[in-house]
Amino acid sequence: MSGPPEFDRDAFGRTLLAEAPDAIVYADAEGIIRFWNRAASRLFGYEEAEALGQSLDIIIPEKLRQRHWAGYDEVMKTGRSRYGEGELLAVPGQRKDGSRISLEFTVLPFHGPGGAIIGIAAILRDVTERFTELQSLRKQLAERQRGAGAA
Repeated sequence: MSGPPEFDRDAFGRTLLAEAPDAIVYADAEGIIRFWNRAASRLFGYEEAEALGQSLDIIIPEKLRQRHWAGYDEVMKTGRSRYGEGELLAVPGQRKDGSRISLEFTVLPFHGPGGAIIGIAAILRDVTERFTELQSLRKQLAERQRGAGAA
């Protein structure tokens, strides 16, 4: 009688990265996409082969690119981010078809042998529906408050 199969840590890691329900995107120090999982394809509409080797610009709305790259370049130069470990960030994103989505994500910097940041992974989730509902509720509340003030 044989025991359970030995745990294969490398296979586990590969499967987790590829099949995670949240999008996982890794970009190098220049902002070039080097890893793109299946959930990223579902979220953004680009197949892995289309996204790999492309700039992060493919998922950043044009109006936000200048601000994004200023922050990204600063993190690459200094090794410091204004976002804490595990802090949840919220930004708009852009799909292949040009439609906008609301994203929440965390980032994980990767350091090279000398300690410098060599890239950043982001774990992203689409929260468009929740964001839209929240906007609607805020609008309703503001309307009620205006109505109560007029009475």
